[in-house]
Amino acid sequence: MIEHLDLTMVNWARAQFALTALYHWIFVPLTLGITWIIAYYHSIYYKTGNEEWKRLTRFWMRLFAVNFAIGVATGIILEFEFGTNWSNYSWMVGDIFGAPLAIEGLFAFFIEATFFAVMFFGWDRVSRRFHLFSTWMVAVGTNLSAVWILVANAWMQHPVGQQFNPDKARFEMTNFKEVVFSPVSVSKFTHTTSSSMVLAAMFIISISSWYLLKGRHQVMARRSIVVASVFAFLASVFVIFTGDQSAYAVAQKQPMKLAACEGLCRGEEGAELIAFGIFNGDKKIGDDNKPCVFKVGIPKVLSFLANRSFKSFVPGVKDMVFGNPAQGVMGAGEKIAMGKKALAALADYKAKSRAGDDVGAEAALAIFEANQKYLGYGYLEKPEDAAPPIALSFYSFHFMVILGTLFPLVALAFLVFAWRDTLADHKWLLRLGTIMFFLSMIAHWLGWIVAEVGRQPWAIQDLLPVTVARSNLTAGTVQTTFFLFLALFTILLIAEVGIMLKQIAIGPEEG
Repeated sequence: MIEHLDLTMVNWARAQFALTALYHWIFVPLTLGITWIIAYYHSIYYKTGNEEWKRLTRFWMRLFAVNFAIGVATGIILEFEFGTNWSNYSWMVGDIFGAPLAIEGLFAFFIEATFFAVMFFGWDRVSRRFHLFSTWMVAVGTNLSAVWILVANAWMQHPVGQQFNPDKARFEMTNFKEVVFSPVSVSKFTHTTSSSMVLAAMFIISISSWYLLKGRHQVMARRSIVVASVFAFLASVFVIFTGDQSAYAVAQKQPMKLAACEGLCRGEEGAELIAFGIFNGDKKIGDDNKPCVFKVGIPKVLSFLANRSFKSFVPGVKDMVFGNPAQGVMGAGEKIAMGKKALAALADYKAKSRAGDDVGAEAALAIFEANQKYLGYGYLEKPEDAAPPIALSFYSFHFMVILGTLFPLVALAFLVFAWRDTLADHKWLLRLGTIMFFLSMIAHWLGWIVAEVGRQPWAIQDLLPVTVARSNLTAGTVQTTFFLFLALFTILLIAEVGIMLKQIAIGPEEG
């Protein structure tokens, strides 16, 4: 039972997974986005035969190759952690969660790795047409890998296409199509890949801006900036659209996450969207303190984003924790009671099945099925446990949005001044350009904090709390591996940054 769980171990396991994921995500979005831009550079070279475009393409390929190699290493460790630290999770949902991961490894990664070798080593060894085809296939394979990883993650946010097997105590897949094409899955893929395109474009802009400031490789830097700025601007606009779709999916499937991100503690009709605010650190769920000590809000916009109606009711954290019968919102306390009935009925079903009492087992199973929708709530102790950390979700979401609005403006500025051929005259923009990659990486990290912290306490939304998904390990064991991984990942990061900086210092091939 939950009262005997070693919560220290759970917290260290969560910290270790977060550490691995954050290091891994340094490499993944750059890989997802830059492959398309490289393929476009390569296409220009193929069409024009201009050697400058060839040198430019090969230079960005070298940086991509370094990033790709380190990303694979951290990704493998991330998947192994499901078996080491989260064995209950792997047992209970492995039938569903493992399927997209297997497809990613056997199909998408195979395409990506195979054509990567041709793309990187195939210059003057294969035909120009096949070499260009290989470059585009690396982009396709890389993003196909992302499809299946994001499908698996989206299922954790919105578990569909499954049913619980009471005999094996496992969730089993019933509809693969529903898992792949759930609204959360689609919105998560489009938002993640488009924002990765922005990050990759900003990576190119950052390095190219540094070259222009130093007066080096100016032709290559200008050409890189023009193409990358177009990609960044178009992708940034698309990110706004996909962000709206993602927010709508969250509002429909994970309303608690939306309320936490907006600091909406008490539900409202015609709820305002907080553009910026300072969350009240003394605010407790259910008290009368104001959620924000300062805020700038846009009236009724949150209601429209959540329900496509300016007058609609958006439930707050308090409504979902303690209930709001007038608005038809069930509280976590009622769900906890139903969840505990489900757990008790499941234990009774197993006991009567082992005793050969078919009639009693069937009655217990009926009780379980009537309450299993809130199975996971049976492991929570009090209604407040159903709420995520509000302040962290609030600040992560709003700083992500603020940074997201900056990227299209910067991309547009680069395009305008590049068109006028006056980039060199605007040192302020070039200096800003050199840090845009780091700002876009921070925005990505904040987005994943919103996605993962915002759905706490759940490993699987409403069905499996993180505290139950754990392995039977001691806190000391996980703590030791945490620091080992921290040292390993830091060494890998230092190595990658060192190689990257050396390649950037060398620059593209000359002559």
